[in-house]
Amino acid sequence: MPTSDILIVGGGLAGLFCALKLAPRSVTIIATVPIGTGSSSVWAQGGIAAALGEGDSPEKHMDDTLVAGAGIAERDVVLGMTREAGARIDDLLAFGVPFDTDLAGVLAQSREAAHSQRRIVRVRGDMAGQAIMAALIERVRATPSIELIEDRTAEELLTHHGRVIGVIVRDGQGQREKIAAGATILATGGIGHLYRVTTNPREARGLGLAMAAKAGAIIADAEFVQFHPTAIDIGRDPAPLATEALRGEGATLVNGEGERFMCALHPDAELAPRDIVARGVFAEIAAGHGAFLDGRTAPGARFAEEFPSVTAICLSAGIDPANDLIPVCPAEHYHMGGIWTDARGRTSLGGLWAVGEVASTGVHGANRLASNSLLEAVVFAARIAEDLRAQEEKPFDFGPFESFLKTRVPDAAISLQPHVEAKLRDTMSAFCGVLRDGAGLRKALGIIGALEQEARDPLLRNMCVTALMIVAAALTRAESRGGHFRTDFPETDPLQARRSRLTLREARLIASGF
Repeated sequence: MPTSDILIVGGGLAGLFCALKLAPRSVTIIATVPIGTGSSSVWAQGGIAAALGEGDSPEKHMDDTLVAGAGIAERDVVLGMTREAGARIDDLLAFGVPFDTDLAGVLAQSREAAHSQRRIVRVRGDMAGQAIMAALIERVRATPSIELIEDRTAEELLTHHGRVIGVIVRDGQGQREKIAAGATILATGGIGHLYRVTTNPREARGLGLAMAAKAGAIIADAEFVQFHPTAIDIGRDPAPLATEALRGEGATLVNGEGERFMCALHPDAELAPRDIVARGVFAEIAAGHGAFLDGRTAPGARFAEEFPSVTAICLSAGIDPANDLIPVCPAEHYHMGGIWTDARGRTSLGGLWAVGEVASTGVHGANRLASNSLLEAVVFAARIAEDLRAQEEKPFDFGPFESFLKTRVPDAAISLQPHVEAKLRDTMSAFCGVLRDGAGLRKALGIIGALEQEARDPLLRNMCVTALMIVAAALTRAESRGGHFRTDFPETDPLQARRSRLTLREARLIASGF
C-alpha cells in the first residue's frame, strides 16, 4: 500500500502551486490525466486580480469583491487575500510566468467587469491560464520532492474515527487501491460537467466535493453557481469562452436586431456583475432574440493581436471576430460553494485541507469577482503550505491504522451509463441553472435521487451527490442573491445575508421532505 507524507489530489493551479510552496517537503500529486490537460486553470483567459497599480489598493480590491459577493463574502478573509496578492504575483514571476509588461517593464493590467480599477495581470491578452500552468508544470517536473501520479482518479476519502488518512483511487481499468497520507489536500476543481453547457473541462465533475461530503465534511455556499454570460455558442462541449476582458476593452452585447440590451438592465451595462449579465443574455435567448458579442469596433482590428485564443476559436467556427458578431450564451463557469475551510485551508475534518474551486473559503460570497479565482488558488495554496510547514516534519505514524489500511479494496466495475450522466446534466440545467424555483428544485431532487440509485459507477454516484448538495442548498435559500436567482423569491432578503452550511446527512433530509 503506497503512503505519502502529503497527498495532493488535483493537478491544477492550486495543487501545483501548493506542492511548489511545500518544497522540499515530500509531496505526492494525484491527477486523473496528465497535469495541464484536465484543469480549468489552463483555460483561464482573464488573468489574476491584484491591486498593484497607482491609485489602487488592497482595500479597494476588497470593496469590489465584497460588492460582487452580494453581502455574504467574509470581509477579513477577503482583505487578507487582496493584501497577499502582490507576494503571490512575485512567486509566479519567480516560477517563470511571463506576465505582460509595458516598455518600462512594469506589469500591464487590464480591467474586467465589476472592478473599479485596471488590476488584472495577464499574459498575451487572453492566455494567462495556459502560460501560468506551463511555467508551474515545468517547475514541478523539475522538483525532486514532488512525485506525480497522473493516471489515477480519486473516488473516496479514507477515514478512521473521523480523521482523513488518505484516499481510494482507481485506474482506467477499474483497479482500486488505497493511498495513505499524513495530510490530504483536495484541489480537484469545480462542478462544470454537472451542467449541460459549461466552460469547464471534462474532469470538472464535482468529485472532490462529493468525496468530502460523504466523509462528513461541511459544505458551504453550494447553491451559488456562476454562469459566465459569454460562452461562445458554437455547439461544443465544453463551450469555449469569450473572456470578460473583451468587454473590459469595449466589446458590447447585442441581440439579433443589433440592439444593446444591458444598458437598460444595469448602470454598468456590459461590465455589470456576471450574474446580472448572464440573466440578461439568458433572457434575450429565451425571448428568441439571440445574444451576440460585438467586438467589431473595440477591439476591432486589434482583435487577433490582443485576444489570440478567442480569435482562433472563432475562426475555427467560420467567424471572423473583427468583422462578425460572436454568438454567446450563459454557461456554468465557476462554483462559489465547496468544501468549507477556515483561513488556513483546513476543512471540518482532521487531516483534510481543500484549495481552489473545490473549497469555499468565504472570499467569493454569492458571486465571484472576475479573476479572483486564480488569486484565491495561489493565496490559499501558500497558506496551506505554511500551515503544514509549521507542523512537525517527522513521518506520520500509520501504526494505529495499519490493519485498516491493509484491507484490500475491491475493484470497481466501470459501467458506462451515458444516459445517466446526460439526464443529470439536463436536470441541473433545467431546474438549478441561471433561474430556479421551488417546484423545479424539488423535482430535481427526486430525479437526482433516482439517478444516484441507478448509477453503477462510483464516479457517477459522486456526481449525483454533489448535485444533491447544490440543489438542496438552493431549495433552502428562499431568496435571490448573486449567482442564486429564485423566480419565486426574486428579492434579496437581508435576514438571509449569511453563508450556508450543509452536511450530506442534512441534504438527504431536505430531499426526503423533512
